[in-house]
Order: sequence, then structure tokens, then C-alpha cells
Amino acid sequence: MGLALLLKKASLAGAFFMGAIWQLPALAFCTAPVDAQVVSVRQVVDGDTLRLNDGRSVRLIGINAPEIGRKGRTSEAFAEAARQRLQALVKTSGGQVGLVPGVEARDKYGRTLAHVYGRSGDNFEAQLLSEGLGYRVAVAPNVSLTVCQEQAERAARQAGKGLWRQAPQTPASELRQSGFALISGKVMDIERNRGGIWIEIDDSLVLQVPARLQRNFPSSFFTDLKGRHIEARGWVLDRSRKGGLKPGQQRWLLPLTDPSMLERVER
Repeated sequence: MGLALLLKKASLAGAFFMGAIWQLPALAFCTAPVDAQVVSVRQVVDGDTLRLNDGRSVRLIGINAPEIGRKGRTSEAFAEAARQRLQALVKTSGGQVGLVPGVEARDKYGRTLAHVYGRSGDNFEAQLLSEGLGYRVAVAPNVSLTVCQEQAERAARQAGKGLWRQAPQTPASELRQSGFALISGKVMDIERNRGGIWIEIDDSLVLQVPARLQRNFPSSFFTDLKGRHIEARGWVLDRSRKGGLKPGQQRWLLPLTDPSMLERVER
């Protein structure tokens, strides 16, 4: 029986696929899943979000695509390209995809967090990353595909594809707004307290390893880190809002959600 027919039957039955059905040629960066729930896609919202026929919204794990402009705002570079590419991947898969929910199955907005696969076994996040249509992100505990997603992004970066056609890093000293960012800078100091581990960057930004995530960061991670140039990524917060900035604190805070969200840069 052909896979397309199997997908149709599984979707109608609300069944799960196991083993061999998904063991098909997959994108080299991420292997096909052992099992996946087959679902029908109603709409591609943007480059990292789907809406399903059953009403669920799905946020793809491991990728942050550029933001589509809404409420009069201009779309970020490659935002529309990312959405159109994800639409094409869904269409190629016949409108049905394989869903593998994360260890943490929902985000704070109620969206389902999942890895998404096409009927040929290709991982959609890795495909988009390999084409430079999003940034790799790792948010514990949903980090099972971090290594292969790193490889996918590296391929796009080395080839100068999409977002990597120009250097997208923002120097820490030039931060002007909150939101997702790829930051470059020098580690000036490292402190530890009950709130976690705090890594000061260029007297402008502090990276925080929250206490609840410290066990995910080996002690070697911080060895010889002071004085090194780094690249960090994540969602920058403005601590000056609502009077939250205390004397001597940096305005900008970036919580580190996984060790792979910080890389040493050789100079």
C-alpha cells in the first residue's frame, strides 16, 4: 500500500504511525521519527506555526522564523519566504504531516510544541534551517534534535543562504529593543547567586542561566569563558520596563535556555 493512501487512512482513523511507515529517506540532518501522529493542516500561519483541522495551533520545535508584519508593522526579512516555503512543504506532503510532540507539549500560549515531518520522512524544521529561513533555537526540555538542527543551520550559514546572506548578529552594545536576537560580545564577568548564573556581556547585556536549568550546563561550560568573545541567541528582555531595573543592573537580559544557545567565537 502506498504511503499517501496510508496517510489518508491513518488520518481518517485518527491513528498513530509506528516504526517502518516513517522509516523512509529523510533529510540528512534529522532522522525520521519512530512514531508520529498523522494530522491534517488547515493553514500555515508563518514560518514556524501551523493550524490544524482539529483546531490546534502547532509551534515547530527548534526554529524561530522571522516575524510576519501585523497591525501595520513591516515583516522581517525572509518572513514571507519562510511562510511560503513551509506552505510548499505541507502541500508536497498532501496537506497531511507527521507530528511528534515535545517533552513539554504546550507553550505559554497554549500551542502544541512538536517536530513536524512530511510524508517522505523529511523534517520540516531542519529543511527550513538548512535554507536559512529561520534561526535554530533550543529550549529545554525540548532539545532532542538540537545536534542535527545545528548541522542544518550551519549548512545554510556556510553557504550564505537566506538570513545568512549578511551577518545578522547585533553587538550587545547596540541593543535597542526586546525580542529574539543573535548577539555578539565579550564576556566581562560571571557571577553566581540563588537566581542562577549571570554572564555579563560588554557592560550592556547579562545572560542568565536560571537556577532551574543549571543542571543542564556542565561546569566545563564556564571554564575560561571570561574574556572570550561569544555569540548568544534567545529572547532579549528589557528590565527597565515597569521600573524593574535596579541600580547597577544592565538593562538587557537574555535567559539561556540550553548550552547550545551560546557559542565561543574564535578571533
